This record gives sequence, structure tokens and C-alpha cells, in this order.
Amino acid sequence: MLGQVYHAAASILTKVGEADLAWIAAERGLTFARESGDRLVTALLLRSVTHALLSNGRYQAAKQLTEDAAELLSSDLPHATPELLSVYGTLYLAGSMAAARDDDRNTTRAFLAEARDSAARHGRDANHVWTAFGPTNVHIHEVATAIELGDIQVAVELGPRLDTRGLPIERRARHGLAVAHALSLWNRTDAAMAALLEAETIAPEQVRHHYLSRQLTMSWIRRQKGKPGFQLAALAQRLHIV
Repeated sequence: MLGQVYHAAASILTKVGEADLAWIAAERGLTFARESGDRLVTALLLRSVTHALLSNGRYQAAKQLTEDAAELLSSDLPHATPELLSVYGTLYLAGSMAAARDDDRNTTRAFLAEARDSAARHGRDANHVWTAFGPTNVHIHEVATAIELGDIQVAVELGPRLDTRGLPIERRARHGLAVAHALSLWNRTDAAMAALLEAETIAPEQVRHHYLSRQLTMSWIRRQKGKPGFQLAALAQRLHIV
């Protein structure tokens, strides 16, 4: 239970940009998870450590940890349960982000392929062990890694078309932020803001406290030649930027 509580804390801290605190929470959670002997929970906490490494720019270590964590579960793969497939697949999704930020295209493709295979075996979108894992989440990470690798056109073409309505609210909103990010990088500011505002209607607290929302809004304000328009100014106020 303590391991799972620390896992939740690490996830939230990562979202709000508290990378150092996320690292502490993930490490403490991993200690309790290992003591419990539960390999699924241990793998979940290793994923949290991967995210913490990712947030601290330690991409090589995050990639290595992905492979080590997956190895922990590999012996059970021939007769894997939906829970194990979900945790195994989501480990590789986290690793794919680390590889993409490290500009390692080969590893990104390999990790996404492992996740895609797990999703195909799983067969549908679900939320086993709070992973929101399935084919759609793999597509979400294809968009996210494309952004990190600078393949913005790929992200812009794929991202807005994804139907995420079957996923938990957190995943839907986070994908909305990724779409907003891609559109903003493509200089489609109005469409980007619309995507962010749509995500805000789905999960207002998450969007208003997520570091990416603030970064995007600040970049849009800086692009303005005069005063920000009413919609942008109101968004900035809700994010406590002004």
C-alpha cells in the first residue's frame, strides 16, 4: 500500500514539475514495493523512477532502467495476465519517451514496438493497475515521441485524430496538452489554444497545474504583438501566470 501511495505521489509531482520531489517519492515507493515482494507493484515503481530520471534529464539511465524493469516481468510473459501485459507495456512507453528525448530513434522504435505487441496481446484499452494501457495509449505515445524527436508534422497529423474517449480523464487531458504542444510548434496557435481549452474542460485541475500548460500559455503571450486577447488573458489568469 505504501508503495502504491508513493507511486501516486511521484506521478502527481512529475506532472506539476517537481522533479526532485518526484524522484524522492519514487525511490521511497520502490523500497516499500521491493519489501512487499509484489513484482507488479515493484515494476510500477520502477516506471515511476524512470519518469523521475526522465524529468531530471537522465535519459540513458531511464532507458537502461526500462530494460531492467521489463526483465523483472519477462519470465511470466508466456502466460501473462492483462495486469502484467499492462505494466510491461507501460514500462516500454515510459522508456520510449526517454529514448525520444535522448534523440535515440532506434531505441524509441524498439520500445514502442514492444509496447505495441503487449497492447495487441491485451486486445483493448483498459486501466489495469492504473496504467490506462492499450492500443490507444500506444498511439498517444507515438504522438508524444514524435514531438520529442522533432517530427511535428507526424504529431499534428496523428494527434488530433485519436479517439481517447475510452481512456481515463487524466490520459485524455494529457493527450490534449500534447496536441496543443504539437500545434503550437507548427505555428497554429489558435488551434493549439483550442486543444488546450478542450483539455481544460475535461480535467481543469490537471491542466491548470500542469507545467506544460504554463509553458505553452507563456509562449503564446510572448508571441502577441500587443495585449493578449480576452481568451488568452483569461487562461493566463486561471493558470496564475498574471
